[in-house]
Amino acid sequence: MSEEAVLEEGSAVLEHPFLKQMIVQLRAVDSYGTYDTWSDAKVLDPMILTKARRREIPVVGDPDETTISRVKAFYNGLAQMIEKETGIMAVPVINLTHEGFGRAMIVVGKLVALDKTLRDVHRFGFETPEKLIEDAEKLISKAVELVTQFKEVAKL
Repeated sequence: MSEEAVLEEGSAVLEHPFLKQMIVQLRAVDSYGTYDTWSDAKVLDPMILTKARRREIPVVGDPDETTISRVKAFYNGLAQMIEKETGIMAVPVINLTHEGFGRAMIVVGKLVALDKTLRDVHRFGFETPEKLIEDAEKLISKAVELVTQFKEVAKL
């Protein structure tokens, strides 16, 4: 990405609990230690796809391993936050084709608390950090509501 970094170290938005969890998850999927010397802002920055960054990505394409790891980190972060709010283990299940189509689910017990169809994963990202937080909070609140409503199933 040729555009300058969107996030700056010390930015107040990086203090949001979900973004902190995203940083933990992104560092966890970094099996080669690339992110060890990176700041939190630099680790999270590729998740932000401004309009200019999105224009640089072809409309049709296959996702690379780095992009797939970002998708996994996002759903792992969601699962962790759902588990934190409900007290019941939440597990992400992601099925992707090599072309970047598939499904992401978060399962709590026998309950599918979140189910998202994935398309064009090679273009996965959020326009701003605030949009990332907003989308995550919507998904988390819906999932927590389902778990609360169907607690017996979630505890199976």
